Amino acid sequence: MQELNIKNYAHIGDAVYEVFIREKTIMMTSNLKKLHQLTIGYVNAAFQTELLEKLMPSLTEKEVDLARRARNIPTSSSRRIDRALHSSATSLEVVLGYNYIHNKERYSELCNIMNSLIFSI
Repeated sequence: MQELNIKNYAHIGDAVYEVFIREKTIMMTSNLKKLHQLTIGYVNAAFQTELLEKLMPSLTEKEVDLARRARNIPTSSSRRIDRALHSSATSLEVVLGYNYIHNKERYSELCNIMNSLIFSI
């Protein structure tokens, strides 16, 4: 399968990460306001950065390299958040997006690890 641009992996990774989170949060409440608050608590640059740090020991060399390359993607100057924080969150999205496209089994493994890191509390 053809390699994609790192930004493409970030784009799809952003989407699959949000779906992963939404699949979990819909089981927590049916109240739409609470549902939204739960979701944005997990889908934000600060949380994704923290999650990536916890996930790092479980990543392969290829995934660590993808995360490193993702940190170097230029960001828009219109971002209202810290660029380093945004870059780190993008790294998580790239790792997820890459595996979602190229290795669904590994993507599922990462989702299981994230599930235990996030929702086992």
